[in-house]
Amino acid sequence: MDTHTLQHVALFDKCKGFTKAREIQAAGLYPYFKPISKAEDTVVVIEGKERVMMGSNNYLGLTHHPKVLESSRRALELFGSGCTGSRFLNGTLDLHEQLEARLAEFLGKEAALVFSTGYQANLGLISGLVGRGDIVFLDKLDHASIVDGAKMSFGETERFNHGDLEQLDLRLGRRGDRGKLVIVDGVFSMEGNIADVPGLVRVAQKHGAALAIDDAHSVGVLGPNGEGTAHHFGLQDEVDILVGTFSKSLASIGGFVAGSESVIHYLKHNSRPLIFTAALPPANTAGVLAALEVMIAEPERRERLWENTRHLQDGFRSLGFDIGPSQTPIVPVLIGTIEHTFLFWRRMFDAGVFTNPVVPPAVPPDQCRLRTSLMATHTADQIDWALDQFARIGKETGVI
Repeated sequence: MDTHTLQHVALFDKCKGFTKAREIQAAGLYPYFKPISKAEDTVVVIEGKERVMMGSNNYLGLTHHPKVLESSRRALELFGSGCTGSRFLNGTLDLHEQLEARLAEFLGKEAALVFSTGYQANLGLISGLVGRGDIVFLDKLDHASIVDGAKMSFGETERFNHGDLEQLDLRLGRRGDRGKLVIVDGVFSMEGNIADVPGLVRVAQKHGAALAIDDAHSVGVLGPNGEGTAHHFGLQDEVDILVGTFSKSLASIGGFVAGSESVIHYLKHNSRPLIFTAALPPANTAGVLAALEVMIAEPERRERLWENTRHLQDGFRSLGFDIGPSQTPIVPVLIGTIEHTFLFWRRMFDAGVFTNPVVPPAVPPDQCRLRTSLMATHTADQIDWALDQFARIGKETGVI
């Protein structure tokens, strides 16, 4: 026997002592890593049963669009299954450059840069741009990828209370003429509310800070043509950098950063998450290009998404549920404690509705919730049926 196996390895103590998830599994309430065996737009099959998917970020319902699938198939045949190298070396395809040019044009920016995931886009932007002596300012509800990008950078990090622009103003004012980046979610993924972009622009410009908006949940949802939060407010020229993902409205995986040509050129040569990872696969890249064109050509999808959003929000409110400050297709249903939330999730799951439970550390212990999100392709009947299940279980559990 290897002598190493007989020794105590202190590093693994935390693993052996981590029992919380196993306790929830034993109670039959574990909601995570549920394998989907079949997906057909708004309906998925999990554990052999069809369930209405109310927890996807497929806002425009494009994952099964024939043009998206056909473009992906063609790229697979033309380029193979992967790039087998980084963008910096052998992994750049003409498809990547076509997508970057199309994104820059669509977003009204000089240039764009495609990353392999949306997570890496934030890592690459912040760690690549914020150096020694610089400071990055984060909203306390910013996505984990923003937080981790700040940790990876050699600069300092300051966090301000959610939406508290007075606090941001004070903190920026203390930092003089140093390099400063303010970055926030355009739509906050657990609350469903929209960032105050006009206020952020005003404060950032007052202090000579760059402003970046992460439009992961905004592209395809907000803006005249789905361009995102800055365009929603008509401030696209005032927001310096736009970040986004392809894994939501654009029905694939990957991410992008868009901004001035000089910033993008700098990131191409200084962003480690770009330089040291394999490029976005051909089929995904082609699928995003097709999804972007469908999104522009079929504005009625976004209109249906907003009809569905109002339908669900009004339904929850009329039933007496607390959906917080939701202004978008992300509609959280506040339940309360972790235990009640997992129980409510299980009851909904058994009834045939898939939702996402959100618990600490993502939210405070007494503000646990079920996060629902809508697609343009949900039918009114599906939404009404889901609301009926929420109403029944909400009354039976005492939530309403």
